[in-house]
Amino acid sequence: MLHKYSCSILTVVLALSITSCSGNRTNESPASTQSQIKAAAVDTATAATISGTVTLDGAPPPPHAIDMSNDPGCKGQNESEQIVADGGRLANVLVYVKSGLAPGAYDPPKQAINIKQEGCRYVPHVAAVMVGQPVQFEDDDQTLHNIHPTPKNNPEWNQSQMPNTPLLEKAFSKPELMMPIKCNQHPWMHMYLSVFSNPYFAVTGKDGNFTLPNLPPGTYTIAAVQEKLGEKTQTVTVGPRGSTSLNFSYQP
Repeated sequence: MLHKYSCSILTVVLALSITSCSGNRTNESPASTQSQIKAAAVDTATAATISGTVTLDGAPPPPHAIDMSNDPGCKGQNESEQIVADGGRLANVLVYVKSGLAPGAYDPPKQAINIKQEGCRYVPHVAAVMVGQPVQFEDDDQTLHNIHPTPKNNPEWNQSQMPNTPLLEKAFSKPELMMPIKCNQHPWMHMYLSVFSNPYFAVTGKDGNFTLPNLPPGTYTIAAVQEKLGEKTQTVTVGPRGSTSLNFSYQP
């Protein structure tokens, strides 16, 4: 009788435990659903813009030469791209809204971005896309390349691409900052790809300029990230139809 009574108690306890766990899962689901709610459309009549320039305060270190002579299919530039500065203007700097945006999901652009393997280097050296946006890799050299992202949040993959073959199209499902991409065939080849859940990001060109348009009025923390020199942040408030200038300066 005691054994039968104990089994009955155990059955009740297990039932309560299962009910409790199910309840916890139910309580978590609204948060997950909330994160998928679409972000409010920006009123074009009040949208603001943040723009500026990223500079290098001092002489850039001389780029080191890259010996590509072991592969006759490589051509073009043979210098490192860790720090690219022209007249004090710093290229390849990622600028993005780090905080201040209202929660919500944004639809990714349907238009793909193109990353070329050209002269046995990745062009561009730094790029950014939205979650789910197509990324097309193109082999523009007369040699075999190997595209190998090494992410922290997204699945890792590794795929070879022959010259004169169709574009290789991929997409990334999770946000990730400065994800390295390398080529296993050519160890000097690498680039950085960032994946965002919103459209408020830019990468500086040779002129060092960036623009973050179509922002709702508000207070934002803006971050600039350079692969060798690190991250800098500034907080700025933009009003309706405001146009605010925000500059970043790095020291070599």
